[in-house]
Amino acid sequence: MLQVNEIDVYYGKIQALKGISLEVNEGEIVTLIGANGAGKTTLLRTISGLIHPKKGEIIYQGKKIESTSPEAIVKLGISHVPEGRRIFPNLSVEENLEMGAYLRKDKEGIRQDQEMVFTLFPRLKERMRQQAGTLSGGEQQMLAMGRALMARPKLLLLDEPSMGLAPLLVKTIFSIIKEINGGGTTILLVEQNAHMALSVAHRAYVIETGKVVLSGRPEELHKSPQVQSAYLGG
Repeated sequence: MLQVNEIDVYYGKIQALKGISLEVNEGEIVTLIGANGAGKTTLLRTISGLIHPKKGEIIYQGKKIESTSPEAIVKLGISHVPEGRRIFPNLSVEENLEMGAYLRKDKEGIRQDQEMVFTLFPRLKERMRQQAGTLSGGEQQMLAMGRALMARPKLLLLDEPSMGLAPLLVKTIFSIIKEINGGGTTILLVEQNAHMALSVAHRAYVIETGKVVLSGRPEELHKSPQVQSAYLGG
């Protein structure tokens, strides 16, 4: 579904991504693990068109998208849940969800998808008229994910969904990630909590200083001394 081939990304003169390649197959959850500043967020921002690579190509469903605008990328079926949630604090929960569907015209489909979001996140239905800025951190994360789903994506980019959440809520968010994937949405997940990330992923890539240094199935990476010492506290 997605192929990233040898991309280089710079912030000014600083190179953030150095020849990164990876692929995501339809129906998978693929996770990226790595320390802060390794380039994981930059990679998601590049896939969603917020940054353009200096070199290399990004191919989504057979189409090259490395020079495409973020809006056109959403139209193609890629939604991005950014790090830090980035909800619209002054809008209600319902209005935030409507913003997720701003490119769509199918009113009945939008209504059905809103119901689907409320089924996944019952807390959001209870808070439907509430200003989004007054929600708890966990509720804001649910809203950011719900808003992305309102675009009816084929590929969901999730950046640090567990950041700042209590352990019990982290479990809830990850069980919902599995449910979203079970419903047919392919997921590329960036997550600092390597234990949780590997527990839901079909495959994983380890990124260090802008390069992929390891990749494989979660059970293989669990056994890697490098992964154990750096990310699993082993």
